Amino acid sequence: MSNSNYRVLLYYKYVQIEDPEAFTQEHLKYCKDLGLKGRILIAKEGINGTVSGTYEQTEQYMNDMKANPLFSDIWFKIDEVEGHAFKKMFVRHKEELVTFRYDEELDPNVIGGKRLSPKEFYEHLQRDDVVVIDGRNDYEYEIGHFRGAIRPDVKSFREFPEWIRENLGDIKDKKVITYCTGGIRCEKLTGFLIKEGFEDVAQLEGGIVTYGKDPEVQGRLFDGKCYVFDERISVPINQTEEDIVIASCYHCGTTHDQYVNCPTCNLQYVSCEACEEEHQHFCSDACREEAHAKAIS
Repeated sequence: MSNSNYRVLLYYKYVQIEDPEAFTQEHLKYCKDLGLKGRILIAKEGINGTVSGTYEQTEQYMNDMKANPLFSDIWFKIDEVEGHAFKKMFVRHKEELVTFRYDEELDPNVIGGKRLSPKEFYEHLQRDDVVVIDGRNDYEYEIGHFRGAIRPDVKSFREFPEWIRENLGDIKDKKVITYCTGGIRCEKLTGFLIKEGFEDVAQLEGGIVTYGKDPEVQGRLFDGKCYVFDERISVPINQTEEDIVIASCYHCGTTHDQYVNCPTCNLQYVSCEACEEEHQHFCSDACREEAHAKAIS
């Protein structure tokens, strides 16, 4: 079977799952039997996953999921890839699909921002009276983001409530639009903003990955690449001649946009090909020396 036959599916659905722990075990066995690889999180509030497999495997998965009344209207974002984008298959039970430190319940089916199509979002990006908030972590912003978006000073999504209260309290009367990779984080983020008193809140429907595939917008005003949580690490979004590289090499500072993973500390950082070869994929001399010491011990 040709490697070009592979696909990556990205999806989520906020829906009540009565016995999430049992469903987690059943779903793990099902995915393994089907031959998929990826990461799926299951909670009482729903499901959030990204998996890779052949065309036939992913088609079967989507059909089976939609046959379940809980997921009949689930939205799969599809990427064609050269092979599996994951090494293993993980399905895990969690208390929340995305960890968000907030002391009130946030049900996206009850409270959330207005959905903006890619075209509507593109139009909002060009307005002077609109504030754009990147709903991802700082290292995701580093490699690519929408032009003019506020960079969040957070390492994880759970830090957003405190960061917003400390930094964005003076824009509650502004038009605020948010975005993230596939949409799931904005479901919680916009609900939080509304509860905190932000008056006019909207989100990019389908996230960055959907925006990049829109035939009319073609990813315009997105600079750099979009960070993804699989073996690809990043994917192109802007399909026009306006596409630019905004990240720089961790070691030498030259413009580059390819992430590598340090074998010792697992830090993901941007590196040009020359530095990747010179430093042997390591982020520092200390990490390289530690790995070599383990190899000869």
